[in-house]
Amino acid sequence: MAQIEEYQEPKAQTKKRRGPPPLVKYYLVLYNVLSTVGWAYILFITANIVFNLDGKHSTVPRAPGAATLQRKIENALPEVLVPVIRRASRAFAEVGAQTAFVQSFAALEVLHVLLGWVRSPLGTTLIQVGSRLYLVWGIADLFPKETHTNPLYASMVLSWSLTEVVRYSFYASSLLDAEPAPLVWLRYTLFYVLYPTGASSEAFLMYATLPHPALGAGWDSLHVYVRGFLFAVWWPGLYVMYTHMIKQRRKVLGGGRPAGPKVKRS
Repeated sequence: MAQIEEYQEPKAQTKKRRGPPPLVKYYLVLYNVLSTVGWAYILFITANIVFNLDGKHSTVPRAPGAATLQRKIENALPEVLVPVIRRASRAFAEVGAQTAFVQSFAALEVLHVLLGWVRSPLGTTLIQVGSRLYLVWGIADLFPKETHTNPLYASMVLSWSLTEVVRYSFYASSLLDAEPAPLVWLRYTLFYVLYPTGASSEAFLMYATLPHPALGAGWDSLHVYVRGFLFAVWWPGLYVMYTHMIKQRRKVLGGGRPAGPKVKRS
């Protein structure tokens, strides 16, 4: 659902803590650099399609197989936004395979935690990596008709890729004992926008695969109820992660209430 958050120690404790062995450190730096490059590529391709950065996608017909809901949305939108929605509906065709490939490598992060190479909580890592893999392989791959031309796939991938470029860059810099202030600020600020856009895109992409409640048919498999349950719990999950990151931001960047002497009231 969201980015993986490593435990942040106070600076005084961080200085005393030994880093990973040299070979492990070099491996983690390489892993984070390659992940940054992979997500940067996905970000560039997706943004280029959606926002017509190269000027080659100015006129885009509706994607073949576009859902009826998308057509209704297009009819309700201002005309200037219709090309953006249509370009977004073609994102999967351009970056679907690449996104699945790069995201699948995040499974290594569970191994990193198990081996003690990073300090992320195992449960949190499993949930966050598992939710992403489920969206890639359990939703987008299994339900092409509902997802491959859905503009929400583009907004989901844009949110993921921008988040991950910053996150992996931050981790690589931290391993090299260099954390540029702008990168730290981005790491603990972009979530204000990217968490809601990413999580809502994920949730409604799942919702698009559910049978229409009014029809009554199609609710005959366990996976349907699993998707319905996940759609329901996605929102409180977003709230938990969102408030957690707000607290983390206050710890790292400040902004919390200053500690001061308590005033005794009579």
